[in-house]
Amino acid sequence: MRALVTRPPKDTVRFTAPARANRCPAGGVLLRGATGGNGVVVWLRAPDSVAAGPWPLLQRGDTVSPRGGTVGVRFMLGDVAYGATLDSGTVVVARAGGALTVGASGTALEGAAGRISLAATFDTVPLGADTVSCTPRP
Repeated sequence: MRALVTRPPKDTVRFTAPARANRCPAGGVLLRGATGGNGVVVWLRAPDSVAAGPWPLLQRGDTVSPRGGTVGVRFMLGDVAYGATLDSGTVVVARAGGALTVGASGTALEGAAGRISLAATFDTVPLGADTVSCTPRP
């Protein structure tokens, strides 16, 4: 997984991390990659199979939309951690055998950091055999 976080006017954080992808018990897939306090998570919510192509970006609290992607990012600037969920942008899925390639980009409002942008790519991540809980926590 590769990610670029930009916080105008001058801060950027680039990081790479090993990535994992697992099915959710109720359908969909959870992709995640993290290293050294930086990380990206993409929750592809789908009642059935995860299809290739563009997906609508969903907000974390959206309980109505049956299909879409929710994207979160956590990043460090010095010793301070920041985090946000994208509120605008795109998610694109490609499938090759048992692996997924997912691109996520967009912007979010992070309270202390202000408006940030994210561009993240999960390249050819094998879909794990185990399921993981994909239920959001309050």
